[in-house]
Amino acid sequence: MHNSQSTIYDVVIAGAGPVGLFLACELRLADLSVLVLEQAVDPISPLKRLPFGMRGLSALTIDALYRRGLLDDITTPQPAQDKSDSRSALAAAHWMQQPRRPAGHFAGIQFYHDNIDTSKWQYRLPSPAGTSMVIEMERLEAVLAARATAMGVEIRRGFGVEDLDQSGENVRVRAGGESFDGRWLVGCDGGRSTVRKAAGFEFVGTDPEFTGYSVEVEMADPDKLQLGRHYTPTGMYTYSRPGTVAMVEFDGGAFHRTQPITLEHVQAVLRWISGADVMITALQLATTWTDRAHQATKYRNGRVLLAGDAAHVHSPLGGQGLNLGLGDAMNLGWKLAATIRGDAADGLLDSYASERHPVGAQVLDWSRAQVALMRPNRSSRALEAIIRDVIETRDGATYFAERVSGVSLRQDLGGGHPLVGRSTPDFEFADGTKLGELLRRGQGLLLDFGPGSPLQALASGWSERMTYVAGTPKDPLGLSALLVRPDGVVAWASDTAPDFEDAKEAISRWFGEAKPVAESA
Repeated sequence: MHNSQSTIYDVVIAGAGPVGLFLACELRLADLSVLVLEQAVDPISPLKRLPFGMRGLSALTIDALYRRGLLDDITTPQPAQDKSDSRSALAAAHWMQQPRRPAGHFAGIQFYHDNIDTSKWQYRLPSPAGTSMVIEMERLEAVLAARATAMGVEIRRGFGVEDLDQSGENVRVRAGGESFDGRWLVGCDGGRSTVRKAAGFEFVGTDPEFTGYSVEVEMADPDKLQLGRHYTPTGMYTYSRPGTVAMVEFDGGAFHRTQPITLEHVQAVLRWISGADVMITALQLATTWTDRAHQATKYRNGRVLLAGDAAHVHSPLGGQGLNLGLGDAMNLGWKLAATIRGDAADGLLDSYASERHPVGAQVLDWSRAQVALMRPNRSSRALEAIIRDVIETRDGATYFAERVSGVSLRQDLGGGHPLVGRSTPDFEFADGTKLGELLRRGQGLLLDFGPGSPLQALASGWSERMTYVAGTPKDPLGLSALLVRPDGVVAWASDTAPDFEDAKEAISRWFGEAKPVAESA
């Protein structure tokens, strides 16, 4: 074992999945040196492709990608790579063939765009981002890896973290037979995180009730299975042509990662759950998962932090995991950068956990609630019938859409204005510039909509950390001024003539002490 680098990186990130790569890009916006260590030699995996690799992006995730100029790259259509990709694309696009366009689901119970009352989203202006999107995981990772590399992030594949030691100033990481030093280490290395275990984080929650299967098969008699999602006395299955099947068997998670997934086993489980005498002739892809829901009790231990699945795991029901992890990265990046630069406000880094841990806990409970609805018993079927009635109402569909998309998320930052703690509206200014475009450099924004630019003098002391924008947007939503953090969260807002001292206090809270004007000029 030897130290492969004499340089000490500002941040070492374990894991080159979407969360680790997005965090690396966030840190590079602040010109920090970043090393990403990834266990897998090859980022390409069949399980990241259609249809298994499809993930739904929430409104807040789409906002984040838009605000960093990544949305166009991600949404550029990609040609199918081969025949199997084309077949899978047809299966994955099944939802688009339905008469009504689903906006999401809760335990498989869909709610629809035409039933959502968006007028209740008072502070959501029209945006290129939209509120929902489906993307292939492999595509998302490729775009983020390309952006990270272009920004100067060093990515080492085939270097899974094996152990670590931290001192008062640095963290030494052992990976791939070498050691690497960083001032900080962030574990983005998944649900079985080595970083989390090696750094001694406590990981608590609820054990699994089922083993879930996602398989792609060929069947001698595919018409014996009914299309769509079906609850049965022995579990649940979802089938879409030509041969994509998801199944849930309530076995306490006994099969997950305990033995090879064979054709014979998949056929036996499918017959048991569906009640159909189907015959599988080929097993092309297969993976298992469970509804285990665990969360780290804290997200920081000394100079080691956790984000994404390393900090929280739950079932993939509803597709919340990726969005939760990318939200972690967006929240953590600018706070860790300010801490390393030395201009962070007191307690700024601690606010990462205090803001994101409750959000993670809420998502875990959202997952558990769906499991309760899926259990193969009469009580769950009765509850399902009630949820179906509720979700079909306009208020019900709106509620579920708010929860799944994240548009209702409001972090408790203090302050009485209802916009504080929410994702900022995408204001459009007279020259056509949108607010989302102004966040691409990863700085905060002080928006001054009033006549005479009353806050301009105040902003000069933070010019290196915050951009001052004066002018009235096309629709100011009744606001006179607001402070937006680098992650797009509103930190302060005013409907009346802005109070200079209130604004100064809010800026100092999130951006530290002002520099003398002569120094910052």
